[in-house]
Amino acid sequence: MCRALDVRRSGYYAWRNRPESERSRENRRILGQIEVEYAKGKKVYGSPRIHDALRAQGETCGRKLVERLMAENGIRAIQSKKFVVTTDSEHEQPVAENVLNRQFEVDEPNKVWLTDITYIPTAEGWLYLSGVMDLCTRAVVGWSMGESLASSLTTDALKMAYQSREPGKGLLHHSDRGSQYASEEYRKLLTDYGMEQSMSRKGNCWDNAPMESFFSTLKKERVHHRRYRTRQEARRDIFEYIEVFYNRQRRHSSLGSMSPADFEKQWIQQRQAA
Repeated sequence: MCRALDVRRSGYYAWRNRPESERSRENRRILGQIEVEYAKGKKVYGSPRIHDALRAQGETCGRKLVERLMAENGIRAIQSKKFVVTTDSEHEQPVAENVLNRQFEVDEPNKVWLTDITYIPTAEGWLYLSGVMDLCTRAVVGWSMGESLASSLTTDALKMAYQSREPGKGLLHHSDRGSQYASEEYRKLLTDYGMEQSMSRKGNCWDNAPMESFFSTLKKERVHHRRYRTRQEARRDIFEYIEVFYNRQRRHSSLGSMSPADFEKQWIQQRQAA
């Protein structure tokens, strides 16, 4: 090998027997921390979130170093795949105005909720998921899963959110123009809860962008990398993702790299101290 590379044998053995440098040891130590955070994050974190996690533990390494070590060792965030959005807006039910109007900055929990529906593929057929998100904390406060797009799918998600949070009157509830949200049953439930209804403009997914982002994240980080044999298997996995990982552990860039649960806890503490 030394002859092929035109390297002196004495120089090669000197290099091989040389003690590991301090920088190399430090990089190896940081790489170990990166691997731990990558595993804790279910392999969905890229270098920015990994770096934030290390900083939260007191590490002072730079983001460029984290990015380089991850690239050199093949550590990368799970990539997304495209998915289809289906909304039945061709109906004769009343349509609410777009009161939210993309005002996504909310400084208090339980003031604005977003909701939408997506689908999960399984070997048994589609499993539909309806979610309700608090716009301030980005927490999924209500959800429901079913085999069809029946109106109970969305009403069950809203009931769960209301029962778990018990918001005051005047909460702004935003959705697309789907028939489930425009139905008489759903509108009556909103009235009973004292909520104001807001709907996106026709065919404009950006009017409900944070909710669309959650579903995209769910698909990218979990669904696209599973092959669910049954709907029940998918239910268990989606439950674990929402309640255990997403709400309580996953770092959100829009929340200062905190989880929804930690962000809300901090908000409550600051409110009590004020």
